[in-house]
Amino acid sequence: MGTISNQLEFSARKPQESDKRLMNSGKFVFSQLFEIFPLKEFHRCIKRYNGDSRIHSFSCFDQYLCMAFAQLTNRESLRDIEACLGSMKSKLYHMGIRSPISRSTLADANEKRDWRIYADFAQVLIHQARELYNHDDFGVELDETVYALDSSTIDLCLSLFPWAKFRQEKGAIKLHTLLDLRGNIPSFIHITDGKVHDVNVLDILIPEAGSIYVMDRGYIDFKRLHLLNQAHAFFVTRLKKNSQFKRIYSRPVDKTTGLRCDQTIQLSNPDSFQDYPDHLRRVGFYDIDKERRFDYVTNNFTIPALSIADLYRCRWQVELFFKWIKQHLQIKSFLGTSENAVKTQIWIAISIYVLIAIHKKRLNIEHSLYKILQVLSVTLFEKAAIIDLFSKSKASLVKITDYERFPLFMSIEDKSL
Repeated sequence: MGTISNQLEFSARKPQESDKRLMNSGKFVFSQLFEIFPLKEFHRCIKRYNGDSRIHSFSCFDQYLCMAFAQLTNRESLRDIEACLGSMKSKLYHMGIRSPISRSTLADANEKRDWRIYADFAQVLIHQARELYNHDDFGVELDETVYALDSSTIDLCLSLFPWAKFRQEKGAIKLHTLLDLRGNIPSFIHITDGKVHDVNVLDILIPEAGSIYVMDRGYIDFKRLHLLNQAHAFFVTRLKKNSQFKRIYSRPVDKTTGLRCDQTIQLSNPDSFQDYPDHLRRVGFYDIDKERRFDYVTNNFTIPALSIADLYRCRWQVELFFKWIKQHLQIKSFLGTSENAVKTQIWIAISIYVLIAIHKKRLNIEHSLYKILQVLSVTLFEKAAIIDLFSKSKASLVKITDYERFPLFMSIEDKSL
């Protein structure tokens, strides 16, 4: 496809220094972003759902590139996209877009092209990104894969989005997300209407044996948690205040670290015991800064008690992930009102997030993801190597204070400011 070769295959290896110059200054920055785009995988996703069936112009790839442009440049309406790309007609071919752009055509594509095309393709990118970030440190010295599970609600106007039921006069959708804490890459995302309770996502989650799932009290359902235990997966969550249990055994703890107890317990409420008949581990921790005590419960009896408290603190990374994508990706101003259009936009936004994270790792860019997107938003039509955009001589540093505990979003240089 012109500047975006069909023969290019994505490699998850870390590039050598010479590889960084492959994205040369003769191509637009926008085109360089898609040089690592796994087109064969994308076309498999299209074929799976007959995305380009009976389509003579404006293919799924054209749609994806237009939506990617909207994400990267913060476009908020179809008219906005049409006007901006229309002013760049002579450059569209070199961007990989082969068809004329009109808001009606893009609206129809978002309405009718199956959103699962972009959901499946996002999973392809997610798999590749997780391989790149597999050995990253997330603040707790553990060999196991650690996930943070949570959801975030995006409010919608019920009159415009009647399918997104939430309350009597309010619409909303929920993003249920499982975040791999090594690199903060979303490994699982499930989109539902706002009425679906968080705990229901455990019914469709396929647990990985040996992995640790960190979640808040909203996910406490002992029958579902016992299924995780039977799958040889581990969980860490907070114990509800009204939970009934009896102590079986207490282990000594160093209270100078903030620990207050490390106990083996058994649920004493008859219904809870029936749902979870095995022993659990209770870890009490006092946070001096917040002047609060926290009681954690887990089915892992081997990792240090202090690591249990540290793992739960890491759960906030998924909260920061939600905050970040709401602020910096276009998922609050939707370009269509149907369920298909909304899910299409969300999945393309997620895939762009992951694609930029892949570039960050492969090109060894030390700047934060926020900084990378800010620079890209104003340089997409420049002919300069991406790596050069982030050299110290050309990019001034931006101080970010909200993401100091989020390694993917906060670079080493940002932290030093």
